[in-house]
Amino acid sequence: MKRRTLLQSLPAAALLSSLELSPAAVWAASRNEESAEPPPATAVYELRIYHALPGKLPDLLARFRDHTDKLFARHGMKSVAYWVPADEPAKSDTLIYILEHPSREAAKTNWKSFEDDPEWKAVREKSEAPGKIVDKVDSTYMSLTDFSKPLR
Repeated sequence: MKRRTLLQSLPAAALLSSLELSPAAVWAASRNEESAEPPPATAVYELRIYHALPGKLPDLLARFRDHTDKLFARHGMKSVAYWVPADEPAKSDTLIYILEHPSREAAKTNWKSFEDDPEWKAVREKSEAPGKIVDKVDSTYMSLTDFSKPLR
């Protein structure tokens, strides 16, 4: 591992360690170098934590893997990374991810567009036909500090 890559992942490691994520997951996220272009100065990051109903985490993960992530991209939401906690009790029912939005205003527009997407509505309806999947969603918007290294 390059020293720079390790150092750039440290601020994220501190945040994510409070969520009981493994160092390996943090390191893997730091290796994502899809875009050499830095985010805009107004970029905001959205930390989302999904609390699945008992036994429904595999269904939630499948929905994200097979549909949701692609739909996010279509609606201008850039996925930074996805995690599941390494330890119980959260390991069995929690999905954690971070999205990057160009701005807070863009985030609002992106979410509205996503929620109105007929494909998303169909995917959600089909995945929840046997019953509801998600109990609760926590969302926190974040801005990088002036001393933080860019994530990409």
